[in-house]
Amino acid sequence: MSSTDGPANPFGALKAWPGSEAMTEFTKMFSDLKLPMMPDVQAMVAVQRKNLEVLSAANRVALEGAQTVARRHMEIMQQTMAEMSEAIRVLSTAEPPKQKAARQAELLKGTYEHAVANLKEISDLIQRANGEAVGLLNKRFSEAMDEMKMLMDKSAT
Repeated sequence: MSSTDGPANPFGALKAWPGSEAMTEFTKMFSDLKLPMMPDVQAMVAVQRKNLEVLSAANRVALEGAQTVARRHMEIMQQTMAEMSEAIRVLSTAEPPKQKAARQAELLKGTYEHAVANLKEISDLIQRANGEAVGLLNKRFSEAMDEMKMLMDKSAT
């Protein structure tokens, strides 16, 4: 087998790996089997499709959250650079050492407080995005377990 052949198809009769045609053939193959307690394959495929849709939505939420964090981080960096330029301008003025030291302490305190506020804001953005993504996954997991239980109950009758 050459390196261009791709992975071997473990399902033999399936033509594509993976793909919609393969999924259709796979579903048909198992639908034709008449085993005791065999759940509705079409319904199981629908459950898995919903799972993938929610996983995709959760990934989208996480990506949007990461983009929001990156955008806000850039804004904070630009703001910080502007504040640093202003601080350098203010500190470069001629004034007595005692006043200069007081101004430096004041600037340092303000800078620290601003940095802590920015860190909290970024942390909140991350937590909100992660919470939303995990919430989607948790909700779908619960729904999927209920759906699978119903399918298994139906197949037992």
